[in-house]
Amino acid sequence: MNNKRIQLTLFLDEQASRTIEQVRKTFNPEQYALIRAHVTLCREHELEQLDRVIRNLTGLDSGHITIAFGPVVRFSEGKGVLIPGSGDNEPFHRLRERILQGLVDRPGKHEPHITLMHPRNSTCNAELFAQIEQTAFPDKIEFRKISLIEQESGQKWRLLNEFDLR
Repeated sequence: MNNKRIQLTLFLDEQASRTIEQVRKTFNPEQYALIRAHVTLCREHELEQLDRVIRNLTGLDSGHITIAFGPVVRFSEGKGVLIPGSGDNEPFHRLRERILQGLVDRPGKHEPHITLMHPRNSTCNAELFAQIEQTAFPDKIEFRKISLIEQESGQKWRLLNEFDLR
């Protein structure tokens, strides 16, 4: 069975991701090997009409977006750890609306976040979380491009296309 997934992603640049990637590599090496640190912009169920999505992406003139982040939190019954978006992050939500324009009348409020430990392939505990909490993570990150990526049968995600935020 061929199981493909696609998504639109905002990858962190090298400077913003340095500390985040070190934590991911240390505490969740399996997920670290599958995909770089990122914020998921649109999931596969939102991209069913990919031709229309790509037309919307090529017509974007929104400029770079900045996402604010808060302190790390545990999720999925404490097994996972993420850095949640903080505040309203309206530029992120407007960008989603523009990408899904003509496809989804009211895109769901997908909250931006960066996963440090994915519960699918890691398990956090109180001791690990205390270590992660001591790490200084960026409170704001600027994103300059959108990446269309694909994963086949649980393998490493691969880049299909990139769209500059200008």
